[in-house]
Amino acid sequence: MAPQANDEAEGSAAFVPPVIVLVETQMGENIGAAARAMANFGLKELRLVKPRDGWPNDKARAAASRGDTIIDTVTLHDTLAEAIADLELVYATTARPHDIAKEVESPAVAAVEMGRAAAAGARIGVVFGREKWGLTSDEVGACDRICTVPVDPVFASLNVAQAVILVAYEWRRVVLGDAAWTPFGEKERSPQASKADVFGFFAHLEGALDKVEFFRPASKRDHMVRNLRQIFQKARLSEQEVRTLRGMVAALEGRPTRLDLARFDEMRAAAEREKAVRNRDEE
Repeated sequence: MAPQANDEAEGSAAFVPPVIVLVETQMGENIGAAARAMANFGLKELRLVKPRDGWPNDKARAAASRGDTIIDTVTLHDTLAEAIADLELVYATTARPHDIAKEVESPAVAAVEMGRAAAAGARIGVVFGREKWGLTSDEVGACDRICTVPVDPVFASLNVAQAVILVAYEWRRVVLGDAAWTPFGEKERSPQASKADVFGFFAHLEGALDKVEFFRPASKRDHMVRNLRQIFQKARLSEQEVRTLRGMVAALEGRPTRLDLARFDEMRAAAEREKAVRNRDEE
């Protein structure tokens, strides 16, 4: 069973998020995009091994888009061994087998295993390679397990930030402990309409359709009515929806709308005011 944690537990020493390690990343924009992905899903620590364009990098900060806290705390390392020295479980991400006998896991499975290790107090890391050719076999060999994304083998190459976000997303799912959880729910609906309200709408609608001889031929009326009712029954209409539908039917029938009634009331009030003025003038 996957471990569960809330946001507070995630930040505690018992459930620390994985460290993300980028090896010899060529473009600052990719570092920034990876930092943004990390921030989206609650990962906090980014380590860089010999980024090609040096550090700090203005393009990385711009691409991070409010992931500044991660950019501000980036640490630089000369070798991968140095970057992962304090970690106890390290995943190498790769699209190639490298002919190395290591456990190979998808991001979803790896996230569960990382969650278990983190819950036990272990420090974890996930290593991502260069944009052009990923990690070397020696670098994969320095890690404990392999994490690979089940992409289409015809085109298996992922942008490094895309790879980071896939791993980060699966980690977040483990942290939440509920695959169905969303940050917001369906907008609250008005109460469901009673059967009496729905049947009243049916009578209104069918009466209006009868007036325009919609149900033709007459011998098929009952069948057509059943089909028409079924369309609305499937929707499980709310009270507000029934009111709206009845208002639409009334408008099509040419009945006065609320706007028409308001205008009529305004005209009547104006006429009464005018009459009152004339009466005063005659006195």
